[in-house]
Amino acid sequence: MPRALGFEGRRARERRGGGRRAGLQEPSLYTIKAVFILDNDGHRLLAKYYDDTFPSMKEQMAFEKNVFNKTSRTDSEIAFLGGMTIVYKSSIDLFLYVVGSSSENELMLMSVLTCLFESLNHVLRKNVEKRWLLENMDGAFLVLDEIVDGGVILESDPQQVIQKVNFRADDSGLTEHSVAQVLQSAKEQIKWSLLK
Repeated sequence: MPRALGFEGRRARERRGGGRRAGLQEPSLYTIKAVFILDNDGHRLLAKYYDDTFPSMKEQMAFEKNVFNKTSRTDSEIAFLGGMTIVYKSSIDLFLYVVGSSSENELMLMSVLTCLFESLNHVLRKNVEKRWLLENMDGAFLVLDEIVDGGVILESDPQQVIQKVNFRADDSGLTEHSVAQVLQSAKEQIKWSLLK
């Protein structure tokens, strides 16, 4: 039967360097290294990197290409590449990726990916595809900013994200719709002034 270590036993073990198991990292709130969306040809549509693992655009693009080549022809939802855990999902002509360290919990990463997809699904009116994403890129960035900030997961409930994004859009004052209305009104006034 193993003997329980008392206070002196623990202290002696820590002095010898056995206080922590080798290879374990301290827990951190900074769980997300990157989130990116690629089209079905592997070209970047949206990307946010949250640490300096890939400091240059060239390194980021090379990483995205490697990830796309490894994941685009498989049916799984998780990949391990270059010491990183990558969860991903495809939708019509898009590939959505969430990247964490190799020691990161896959379920946490998957909850971020699911939240991203469901939130985009709502913002893009159930059309999670390249054309709609490009037309609503500002909304996509708002969604991503509500889910992850600086690598820290802020929210994993799509309903909360949608509510916050709608609040921010309402709060912004001039929206695309109101700008379009102003332009249309100006066109009509010019047209009527020319006809008189």
